[in-house]
Amino acid sequence: MALAKYNRFSLIAGIIAILFLSIFPFINDSRSMLILFTQIFIFAIFAMSYDILLGYTGIVSFGHCLFFGIGAYSTAIILNANDNTIGFFLLGIAIAVIAAVLISFLIGMLSLRLQSHFYAMLTLGFSELFLIIAEKWRSMTQGGDGFTFQVPEFLRDRFTFYFFSLISLVLIYILLRTFTSSSVGKVLKAISQNQKRTEALGFKVLHYKIIASVIAGVVAAYSGALYAVTLRFVNPSVFSIETTLDALLMTMIGGVGTLFGPILGSGAVEFIQHYLSELGTEYSIFERWPIFLGLLYIIVILGFPKGIAGTFKSTVIKRKENRKEKEGLLKHSA
Repeated sequence: MALAKYNRFSLIAGIIAILFLSIFPFINDSRSMLILFTQIFIFAIFAMSYDILLGYTGIVSFGHCLFFGIGAYSTAIILNANDNTIGFFLLGIAIAVIAAVLISFLIGMLSLRLQSHFYAMLTLGFSELFLIIAEKWRSMTQGGDGFTFQVPEFLRDRFTFYFFSLISLVLIYILLRTFTSSSVGKVLKAISQNQKRTEALGFKVLHYKIIASVIAGVVAAYSGALYAVTLRFVNPSVFSIETTLDALLMTMIGGVGTLFGPILGSGAVEFIQHYLSELGTEYSIFERWPIFLGLLYIIVILGFPKGIAGTFKSTVIKRKENRKEKEGLLKHSA
């Protein structure tokens, strides 16, 4: 009952948030805020993909930026080499998805049958490999300088792309929520809690882990494609470990294993980065704003290890259990 109450509250909060975000561009015409919210939507999708690994399957990845970068470069290269039409934009996403499926499947087969840290290190190795390729293959990627490209006319308007990103976030959240609520999702949750017991029950753990790896890779690639389009520029930094650490930070702050948490975490991290960088133009102490993010991460880990959504969920369930316990005591004493 307590979990049902939390789910109802999450649904209501989600609907209110969607309604607010839908009318926000009509009541605030700030271009910078429109871009900021668009980036929040994109990184929320990326963080949710990381949550599928960490929160639902218990897999740690140090190179999740690999799939983010694949999405960004695939879309950018296709649009740069061809006409900037919706057709080529979709082709770029399709190539990114196929590449993400193949690479995530390969990495999963090579490492997930072993202990989890092998997956973490192998994804990190692949991301570094792609970073080097992006820097050295200048004829295709323009090297470390990166390159700009034209986007489809439909997506040039920031107002339109804002809603495109918002709709993408809502649809992917619904799809991932459906996936995690399915029988496969429940097995993944069981794996994260006790892998040996799940194996003893007859489930082929490797297969389920690979499914999680592939889905996380595909969603991350899609977020990378959106990120490249919103910047209309791409460079090798999309393959840097800092990109993965951003997803980890967003997931931890919001709450692992919740899906809704990474969205909250994305909003928190992006707003903090935005305002600290603005303060940095006036106060030199804020020029080192990543230090403040590091402090925030430490505070969250020590004070709220379950994140925003996880802490709220635990509080609701605990209060419900305490209320039931009090009612039981009153009945017993009567």
